[in-house]
Amino acid sequence: MSRAAADLPRSGAAISQPKLLSATTITGDDVFNLKDEKLGTIEDIMLDMENGKIRYAVLSSGGFLGMGDRLFAIPWSAMKIDALHKRFTLDVDIERLKAAPGFNKEAWPSWSDPSWSASVDAYYRTIQPGTTPNR
Repeated sequence: MSRAAADLPRSGAAISQPKLLSATTITGDDVFNLKDEKLGTIEDIMLDMENGKIRYAVLSSGGFLGMGDRLFAIPWSAMKIDALHKRFTLDVDIERLKAAPGFNKEAWPSWSDPSWSASVDAYYRTIQPGTTPNR
């Protein structure tokens, strides 16, 4: 259990979202979809240095024991904290995540490339249940 999860209320207590979390408490947290399927874990976060806010969570998914994982930059605005289950949620099914723009641990994208970030942002803005994502 992450430190963020350990700081959340136990059963029977009122559930509230934390107002502040450190980056180390978020790293390693699980991410599930709305079908309660595990999508992966948060590997890192990327800060927007112009506004001082988290821009992306870097999601590690698809590997076994850290081998063969694929990484995905998930817009922070697409993530929701699930305080009850002590994890994050993302409204995307596993097959759509597999088709999302991603990268591997040895070849991170150029975060300053506006076309790359625009394609990631557009992909997650267009995902709606029952639709095909625009690319």
